[in-house]
Amino acid sequence: QVQLVESGGGLVQPGDSLRLSCAASGFTFSFYAMSWYRQAPGKERELVAFINSPGGSTKYADSVLGRFTISRDNAKNTVYLQMNSLKPEDTAVYYCNAKGISANYWGQGTQVTVSS
Repeated sequence: QVQLVESGGGLVQPGDSLRLSCAASGFTFSFYAMSWYRQAPGKERELVAFINSPGGSTKYADSVLGRFTISRDNAKNTVYLQMNSLKPEDTAVYYCNAKGISANYWGQGTQVTVSS
């Protein structure tokens, strides 16, 4: 059974940091490209960060470049999103995504709220 379980979300103040984790199971994690997406109320889901398999290449949305860092630990089947200098506009549900040659998996999401 494939599972992607996100954790680490919460309510923080502007300028704070959070680290999201996504624990994967049920598939060969190291073979899959991993991404973080987010969806704010009333907006479409957008790609935040991407890391390839096995992890030598990353890409970021312009809005988070220089503030967010995606990484993966293939030994732990986990992908991370380190989020620094958070802004109110980063408020969203953050989703973990695993994409393989013929499969595409999603987590259930974790809420991140940035507010003073």
